[in-house]
Amino acid sequence: MSEQNKSNASAHEPALRPHTYDGIAEYDARLPNWWLFTLYGAIAFSIVYWMFYHTTGMGLRDEQVLAQRMEVVAEARLASSMGSLTDAELWAMSRDPKFTTAGRAIFNANCTACHLASLRGKAENPAAVGPSLVDAEWIHGGAPGQVRHTIEAGVPEKGMQSWGPVLGDRKVIEVMAYVLSHHKEPAAP
Repeated sequence: MSEQNKSNASAHEPALRPHTYDGIAEYDARLPNWWLFTLYGAIAFSIVYWMFYHTTGMGLRDEQVLAQRMEVVAEARLASSMGSLTDAELWAMSRDPKFTTAGRAIFNANCTACHLASLRGKAENPAAVGPSLVDAEWIHGGAPGQVRHTIEAGVPEKGMQSWGPVLGDRKVIEVMAYVLSHHKEPAAP
């Protein structure tokens, strides 16, 4: 290699620093721009992330994300076990505001024409079609499973349509929970 080529090659090659560590020499050169942009981008991202999640509270915290995911899992578990719920589980649902609030909305949209908004039916207004749902007398059984069956299958001979195909399992259980929320759970035998 000629002297001119050697001087051109050494002019483009950065100088070595005077110290070595473990036999490794270090170049005395500026970091590449792509590396600096990556570093500064990571710093900017961490500041924005910290502000969004920890300072302003706009982003969901891990606890909130976990609670949402656990609720989705509980909903899926409930949906898969709709047919095999025990009376104790149905009574527990009648004490859960999530079920009773949804059940009230469904009841008001579909059942108030016969049972009235007060759930008193004929006891409040003799012109009403349906019986009272808040008294101690149950015509078709007062156990949660029986109330659910009455809502699902209806009582065609008395004019109550079958609500199971119209509402689906989830909404039938919510209506049942709303109706049972007006009653006390019987003492265990």
